[in-house]
Amino acid sequence: MIAAAHRLFQRIPPTAQRGLLLALVPLVAVLPLPDFWITQLNYIGLYSLVAMGLVLLTGVGGLTSFGQAAFVGIGAYTSAYLCVSMGVSPWITLWVGLAITAVSALLVGWLTLRMSGHYLPLATIAWGLSLYYLMGNLAALGKYDGILGVPALSLFGWDVSQGRPFFVLVWLVVFLGAFALLNLLNSRTGRAIRALKSATQMAEAMGVHTLQHKVGIFLIAALFASVSGWLFAHFQRTVNPSPFGLKMGIEYLFMAVLGGVGHVWGAITGALFTKIMEDQLQVLLPKLIGTSGSYEVIVFGIVLVLVLKYLPDGVWSLIGRHFPTSQRPNTWFKAERLPERSKPAMGDVVLDVQKIRKQFGGLVAVNDISFQVKAGQIVGLIGPNGAGKSTTFNLVTGVLGLTSGTVTFRGEVISGRPSREIALRGMSRTFQHVKMIPDMTVLENVALGAHLRGDKGALSAMLRLDKDEENRLFGEAARQLERIGMAEHMHDLAGNLAMGPQRLMEIARALCSDPALLLLDEPAAGLRHKEKQALAAVLRQLRSEGMSILLVEHDMDLVMDVTDHIVVMEFGTYLMSGTPAEVQASELVRAAYLGTEH
Repeated sequence: MIAAAHRLFQRIPPTAQRGLLLALVPLVAVLPLPDFWITQLNYIGLYSLVAMGLVLLTGVGGLTSFGQAAFVGIGAYTSAYLCVSMGVSPWITLWVGLAITAVSALLVGWLTLRMSGHYLPLATIAWGLSLYYLMGNLAALGKYDGILGVPALSLFGWDVSQGRPFFVLVWLVVFLGAFALLNLLNSRTGRAIRALKSATQMAEAMGVHTLQHKVGIFLIAALFASVSGWLFAHFQRTVNPSPFGLKMGIEYLFMAVLGGVGHVWGAITGALFTKIMEDQLQVLLPKLIGTSGSYEVIVFGIVLVLVLKYLPDGVWSLIGRHFPTSQRPNTWFKAERLPERSKPAMGDVVLDVQKIRKQFGGLVAVNDISFQVKAGQIVGLIGPNGAGKSTTFNLVTGVLGLTSGTVTFRGEVISGRPSREIALRGMSRTFQHVKMIPDMTVLENVALGAHLRGDKGALSAMLRLDKDEENRLFGEAARQLERIGMAEHMHDLAGNLAMGPQRLMEIARALCSDPALLLLDEPAAGLRHKEKQALAAVLRQLRSEGMSILLVEHDMDLVMDVTDHIVVMEFGTYLMSGTPAEVQASELVRAAYLGTEH
């Protein structure tokens, strides 16, 4: 019966599935459930909103925050104070609370997200403690006694702040918030957000402003918490500092991790399990132990350790496997093509590198290297291991800063610019070690390469106003996959591919940005013989279309087969340059690779 219902549900279009979930909320409210469980579900809904923000921030973005309870407090105290002291309508105080929360989140985020590692968790702990003690010591906020007599929420004269009406309100907000986050994660902005956790260097090379997106998800998580606080204030009809301290901030993070910190529906699962466990343990533990106390905290700690050990993806990983995500419909084939950038004329100098140098302390990794790449030309950059080829790539693309020298791209000096700005000008690259997002499909990974060819932001994505642009971006990604012969893999998870197809996927992603110059860092590494032949054919085709390519490669057969000009490096210095035939005939090159006979 359940399996049949599940299969039926999977046949329903995604939009209809969401409509069905929203329709179930009032139906559940009229079921003959005890009022106790309705109240419990109300609290679970409030907790779920905060946990969903943490899924976006921590699970997807890789940023840990212990201060979400402070943002809940801002939403609650703002509404309570304005309603009680000034008689402002609760519906207006919602927006005032969101505005104050946004300013606070932007300030905290902008100051801390520039730093890496432990700084954000420590800053959010300090922020949470500061706000807790501020709320507890301000006389205007009632100090630790808080604010009493918060008015009820009313809608068209109907009290919706208690019981079943509040259940309908809070769970409609929860589901709408979940749908908004799912829309966001399946968008151009969402793909950039999903790259923040483990692929920031690649994301910047694709034109993603990673700091901006980090601040953005910190802001969204804070706003979700503020909405929860506003609802909490009018549900409780009183506020005091206790629910907004560090302990609750840790508990919100516990909910997200327990449910599945990488899954939107895991937030609701975690809130549900946490609330039920908390209530049941408070009754059962005193009976088992024979004494009262906060022993449920100890049990929570043990449960968290066990979950991290045996269910690192949370409880939802057990439930979610029975609800496979529907495959994205192939609507992009009908989409209008993206506009293409102007390309340089054949023979024009596209890249001019003059005496670039990079020192790491006393070590000179690249020593005054100069070369040019012209339109429609494949230039090989070769040398033994440790010659400085990848460092040179990173200097050209802005991943590393120059110690001296200049890099000019299409007549514009790009030295000192960040890699995302260089990408905007039409330079794209792959990496020596494949950089991708394993839990995204091949198509989604490749579509990330077209990030700069779209302009829809987070709000448009959450409201699903970006459908046309998404179709165009995915249409471009599909064309590039077909171009390199990987169309049959477009719906596979990128992490499931072998090394060879992963490298081809990287090339497709780089091509998706419509570059004027393509930089390939060892693209043949891990490829089989036939795959190398296919790669060589793709490179020749790109050259015939007028694209310029700078190629670092250890496979000399491939280099000699496809390049027009070769630059040879040794120990970070320029050794020689010339045609493939001249390089093959050079005694200097043979000595560099094979050593000199004495």
